[in-house]
Amino acid sequence: MENYKILIIEDEKKMSMFMQMELDHEGYTTDVEYNGREGLKKIQEGNYDLVLLDIMLPGLNGMEVCRRVRKFSKIPIIMITAKDDVMDKVMGLDIGANDYITKPFAIEELLARIRVIRRDSGEKSRGYKYKVDGLVMDTRTHEVTRDGKRIELTKKEYDLLKTLLENKNIVLTRDQLIEKVWGYDYFDNTNVVSVFIRYLRSKIDDGFEKKLIITVRGVGYVIKGD
Repeated sequence: MENYKILIIEDEKKMSMFMQMELDHEGYTTDVEYNGREGLKKIQEGNYDLVLLDIMLPGLNGMEVCRRVRKFSKIPIIMITAKDDVMDKVMGLDIGANDYITKPFAIEELLARIRVIRRDSGEKSRGYKYKVDGLVMDTRTHEVTRDGKRIELTKKEYDLLKTLLENKNIVLTRDQLIEKVWGYDYFDNTNVVSVFIRYLRSKIDDGFEKKLIITVRGVGYVIKGD
């Protein structure tokens, strides 16, 4: 794991031991702290790549730890909560957490979320360009152009386009796109995907002879190209 260091801040001893054992087994380097205030101090003093941060902590709760960390660091944070509470998740993301996971969880889900964080962090540090028929997305600068013309996208439009580009020539269903772009817990019954596909088309396809976003009727959407 190239000495990828993870700090676990979790006061439930069995849970923290379980996470540490599994992460060590996967090749990560881990430290554990059981108190929010001490955990914050470790982040300030240590050189960690990721923090797994429980919300309910003695000394200083996870929300406050996250809020204070964001004043001096952009270190990725995955919030851990025992409460399947939408407001906790929203608040955590609003104050700067990168992701959240609800207890009880399967270790495979946690590992998958860590891999996503690592991939995204790697893209930001080294930069990566997706290119399809004149359309270019630079993940380092978040700039999108087509035939050299800059295209302004909202965050969700950008995330949707990035998901389509990551899966070039693979048809994604509406459910897959909702899960990847809006999150596992997005249960809005509106046609949000269709609406945002229309927004995207108006920006990257309108005015160009070749249309990149293809609708596969009854299945979903795909970007086709070389």
